[in-house]
Amino acid sequence: MDSDMNDLVLVLHLVSTCIMVGVIWFVQLVHYPLLAVVPVESAKEVAEKHQKWTGIVVGPPMAVEGVATLILWANTPAGVSWWLTWVNGASLAVALLCTIFLSVPRHARMVEAPDAQVGRELVQTNWPRTIAWTVCGFLAAVMLIQGM
Repeated sequence: MDSDMNDLVLVLHLVSTCIMVGVIWFVQLVHYPLLAVVPVESAKEVAEKHQKWTGIVVGPPMAVEGVATLILWANTPAGVSWWLTWVNGASLAVALLCTIFLSVPRHARMVEAPDAQVGRELVQTNWPRTIAWTVCGFLAAVMLIQGM
């Protein structure tokens, strides 16, 4: 890729990752703790709306981040340490795997059989995802600095 395209990929990667870092910290500190205190009689409706609206908010930046990560793996820009792209990809994989195997099943439980424990579990099991995306944000910034 030429220099301008590398710069664009690095910028899109940083922006999309920073959006996800902001979202995940909001979820960790505000949204999931609120799910832990939603009255059981409202929990099903809240969980359904959470799933629908969250997908709308996080879908585009997650897609951009994922594609940019793959591009950076396949074609590490000049000046960017190759291992940063791999650590970033591994961190993103941790975040996505935690989403699939920890968060999604708990959201499904919240819809099917709501209880306050599920909300508390969401807070506890979201920490690995929060840390992983925060690492991605830091690495995306370092890669942009190195590559520009």
